[in-house]
Amino acid sequence: MVLDDQYAFLSGLVAADFPAGVEVLGEVAAETRAVLGAIGSILDELSLSKDRIVKVDVHLADLDDFDAMDAAYREFFNGNAYPARTTTESKHLFGGSKVEITCQVRR
Repeated sequence: MVLDDQYAFLSGLVAADFPAGVEVLGEVAAETRAVLGAIGSILDELSLSKDRIVKVDVHLADLDDFDAMDAAYREFFNGNAYPARTTTESKHLFGGSKVEITCQVRR
């Protein structure tokens, strides 16, 4: 993570980054929920709410998993207030993960 006067930049997180991630590896929706949960915990530590997220980059090992990721992603945000998002296919994610998420949060 990098902080400046206006933003917090969270590096890409994958489910393989934390011990509980082993339980969800291989299932895109579960990985998405786990990673977004970790992002939520980081934001709590920074006293920031998820509605301050302005930009998200999602990397999927297989773009065919978009719908499963998107359904889990929408559960994380309130109402129809979503940050700008880019989703790309990245074949080789750390630890065999299927989802990696990076975000930028207004402080």
